[in-house]
Amino acid sequence: MLEKIVVILVIFWLLGLVSSYTMGGLIHILLIAAVVVLVVRLMRRR
Repeated sequence: MLEKIVVILVIFWLLGLVSSYTMGGLIHILLIAAVVVLVVRLMRRR
């Protein structure tokens, strides 16, 4: 489940970078959220 969330957030972030219409800080917030979810998942494995 968390992998899907990370993938979706990263895809939205990449789309925001590629598109000419940027939503300001929201794109970077999505990237930070994806990284946080990934780190939490990695910590739970160990």
